[in-house]
Amino acid sequence: MASGLHGLLLPLRGGAEGFSTTSLGLLGTAWAGGFITSCLLAPRLVRRVGHVRAFSAFASIAAIVALMTGILVEPTAWIVLRALTGFAMAGSYMVIESWLNERATNANRGQIFGLYMVVNFGSITVGQMMIGFGDVHTGTFFMMSGILFCLALIPTAISTASSPKPLTEVQLDLRALYRNSPVAFLGCILIGVANGAFGTLGAVYGAATGISTTEIALMMSASVMGGALMQIPVGRMSDRTDRRYVLAMVGGAAAVIGLLIFLVAPRHAYVILAMTAIYGGLAYTLYPVAVAHANDFSDSENFVKVTSGLLLLYGFGTMIGPVLGAWAMESISPEGLFAITALAHALIMTHAIIRSRMRAPVPIELRDNFQTVGAERVTPEGVRLDPRAETLPE
Repeated sequence: MASGLHGLLLPLRGGAEGFSTTSLGLLGTAWAGGFITSCLLAPRLVRRVGHVRAFSAFASIAAIVALMTGILVEPTAWIVLRALTGFAMAGSYMVIESWLNERATNANRGQIFGLYMVVNFGSITVGQMMIGFGDVHTGTFFMMSGILFCLALIPTAISTASSPKPLTEVQLDLRALYRNSPVAFLGCILIGVANGAFGTLGAVYGAATGISTTEIALMMSASVMGGALMQIPVGRMSDRTDRRYVLAMVGGAAAVIGLLIFLVAPRHAYVILAMTAIYGGLAYTLYPVAVAHANDFSDSENFVKVTSGLLLLYGFGTMIGPVLGAWAMESISPEGLFAITALAHALIMTHAIIRSRMRAPVPIELRDNFQTVGAERVTPEGVRLDPRAETLPE
C-alpha cells in the first residue's frame, strides 16, 4: 500500500510543483535502477545480517525516504531518493518471497503464488486509490506512506518464525538468454520500455489532460487491473497456438490503441479511463506470454535462471522507457507518451512475426501450461514461487 501510494504521489506532486517531465521520468529510471541493483546485492546483505534485520533495514529506508521526499520537494533530491526506494523495495520483496518459498510445498506452491500476486497488486491498487481522499499539495500523503512502511515492520519484528535459507544470488547470462529465445530477450526489454514509460508518466499524462486526481488514480489502477484480468484468456490462447503469434497479435493491438490515444488526444475522463483500461489489458499481458515462450525452449531445471534473467532485462527496459516517454511528452504533446509505447509494441509485433518464420514452435503437448506472472514488484526470489519452478523435495 505504501509503495502504491508513494509511487503515484510523487509524479502528481512533482507536476503540481512545476517539475519538468524529464525529471519526473527520471524518477522511474532511478527506481528501476535501484530495484535492479538490490536484486543483485541484497542476497549478500541478507546473508550477513539475517532476514529480520535486513527487512527492518529495507523498510526503515523506505519510510525515511517517503518522509524525506515530503521535506525536500526538489527534483534532484527526489531522483536520488527514488533510487533508494527502489533498492529498499526490492530487498523487502526478496525477504518476503524467500519466507514464502520456505513455507511452500509442492502441493500448495501454485496457490501461494497466486495469492501473493493478488495481495501484491490489490494492495498497490488500494494505496493508489488513497490519493483521491486528500490533497497532494500537503504533506499528509508523505506521512501516510512513511507510516505504512513502518507498520510493515511490526509483523516481522514480533514474529518467532525461524529465518529461511539464504537468498539465491542472481546470475545474468545474456548470451544464453538470447540463444534460448531471441523473441523473449528483445520482447522483455521492449515490454519494460513501454510499461516503464506508462507506469512512471501515466499520472503526468492524466494531469495534463485535466482529469481529477481521483480519476488519475482510477486510470492507473484500471490499467493494471485490466492487465491482470486479461492474463488468463490471453495465456490460454497462447497454450493453443504459437506464442509468438499471440505476442504479435496483442502487441499489435496495444500499438493500435496507443496510436489512437496519441492521434485522438481524448480529454473526456470516461474516454480516457476506457482507452487506458483497454491499453493496460493488452500491454500488461505481454510479459507473462514472453516468459512462457522462453521457457518452452528451456529445460525445467533452468526455469528460475531463465525467468530471473528475463525479469532483469525487463528492469533494464523500465529504466529506458521513462526517459523516452518524457522526451516525447515534452517534444510533441502529453500524448507523445503513447507514441513511445506504440513504437515499442510495434517492434515486439514485428520481431515476433519475423522470428516465427525462422524457428518452429515447441509442440503444444511438450509445453508447460501458461501461468500468470507479474514483472512489477516481483524479484528473482519470487520466481522460485512459480509452480513451473523446479519442485522442491517434500
